[in-house]
Amino acid sequence: MNIQQVIFSKDHWSTDFSDAEFVETEAQLVLVFGERRMLKQEQLRADLRLMYPKAELILSSTAGQIFNNQVLDDKLCVTAVQFKKTPIRSVITNISQHQDSFSTGEHLFQALNSPSLNSIFLISDGILINGSDLVAGLNAHNTKGISISGGMAGDGISFQSTLVGLNDNLGNGNVVAVGFYGDALQVYHSSLGGWDEFGRDRIITKSKKNVLYEIDGRKALDLYKEYLGPYTEELPGSAFLFPISIKVPESEQKLVRTILYINEESGKMIFAGNMPEGATIRLMKANFEKLTEASAESARMIVNQGDNLKLAILVSCVGRRLVLQTRTEEEVWAARAILGEKTAIAGFYSYGELSPYNPSGRCELHNQTMTITGFYET
Repeated sequence: MNIQQVIFSKDHWSTDFSDAEFVETEAQLVLVFGERRMLKQEQLRADLRLMYPKAELILSSTAGQIFNNQVLDDKLCVTAVQFKKTPIRSVITNISQHQDSFSTGEHLFQALNSPSLNSIFLISDGILINGSDLVAGLNAHNTKGISISGGMAGDGISFQSTLVGLNDNLGNGNVVAVGFYGDALQVYHSSLGGWDEFGRDRIITKSKKNVLYEIDGRKALDLYKEYLGPYTEELPGSAFLFPISIKVPESEQKLVRTILYINEESGKMIFAGNMPEGATIRLMKANFEKLTEASAESARMIVNQGDNLKLAILVSCVGRRLVLQTRTEEEVWAARAILGEKTAIAGFYSYGELSPYNPSGRCELHNQTMTITGFYET
């Protein structure tokens, strides 16, 4: 497994890193993360096709690119992978071709499934897709526990439109999934948040999918505002400072959910993932040091699963970036310190992170976490 990383900035391409044995014309997979308007430039995509003629080009707009030790904007960050023993297959579909997000996930898994399927990495539109339902569809037929991870595309902090593409097919509503086959590839996962819970447990009493209406029989927004105090005047932006943890009755694990929109008149709140009725929730608040330490611990979990990682894909939530602001790179540095200098780091700030809780777990949609997928080919 050989890696090359290049970047487009100030009207030219430059190579940041390249393994000695890497051959551009033999690369099979190229991950392209960048700002939405840059991805739409046909010449830049044509340049990539010339550089990597045999590769599958996976493109995603972001809320910021993670590129080794940096968090970048207004640049195109490219990571090309040349596998030695691992066949891959990429598929793309659009939400408009399916009944809903659940059936979209079902379609993608079935399109890639085979006896030799090792793992799946996917990137989804971050606005038009319900991430919880997409993951449920992916899990529906995953009887062998194939690991699935990835993220939902971003659009800075505008939340207007995201782009995902495979080769020449770039657009809204797309989901791209890459299947890795055979036993040579080792894939590891981790996902941690680092947020502090406060207040007592409460129960969701009225909701529909990702729309929350009532908590403990009261309008959700009214109760939420009581907790926020002076931050109420800064809604909806301040909601990123106070996500919500959620635990459904059939699971011991807690998920974190980010608030995307609020409706003052109806009192409803719209989240980045489903908020099922009967689930237990608690409010959360940011702790800068704990957010950074969670990033380091997420990297530590990866290293404990397997050392000698060649590539780590970091997918962190846009909410974490909004909270950390000028300290955002600290969580990337924390991960780098654990992963080591020999591991290439790529990734992006997202509208949702996809990862199992543990190596043998089912994929889940996360918000406000640092999620890492590590790769090593034997």
